[in-house]
Amino acid sequence: MRGFNRVIIAGNLTRDPELRYTVSKRAYARFGVAINSRWKNANGELQETTEYINVVVWGPMAENCGKFLKKGSPVLVEGSLRTSTFEARDGSGKRYMTEINADNVIFLSSREQGSSGGGYSAPSSAPTSMGGGYTPTDEDFGKSIGESGFGGTGGYSPGFASDEGNSSDGGGMADIPF
Repeated sequence: MRGFNRVIIAGNLTRDPELRYTVSKRAYARFGVAINSRWKNANGELQETTEYINVVVWGPMAENCGKFLKKGSPVLVEGSLRTSTFEARDGSGKRYMTEINADNVIFLSSREQGSSGGGYSAPSSAPTSMGGGYTPTDEDFGKSIGESGFGGTGGYSPGFASDEGNSSDGGGMADIPF
């Protein structure tokens, strides 16, 4: 049986996009997206949870994300899941990270940014969709990730565990404007 790997998410950026270039000068950007979910429990009390998803974007789409998006920006991301393996910096073994390899990023603006009425609209200065995704080669990932601090022999520093005190369990994320 042939598998199917497709993901669509909508949420807000947890940090500014980190724009970098591979050795072959191919642009890529990494950022996190927070997705809030609300529901009522059996007692009728409102419950809320947040999922934090890492995203990588390639090519001109990455450059536009770096130019137009910032922490808190609402986006819709379409792509496929990709899992990377890396050695822990402390030498304690292998670690795994799953992220979305984006084919399409749609920039959304919230009502506070000038949209009147329900829903979202794209900022006038930004492109609304940056389709035509890029599927990275092993050469792109192997060289660029190791050299940029995203893995390889130098270890891995996931974007959600940045120097700003954020961690994978969501600690330090309370200041994200939603």
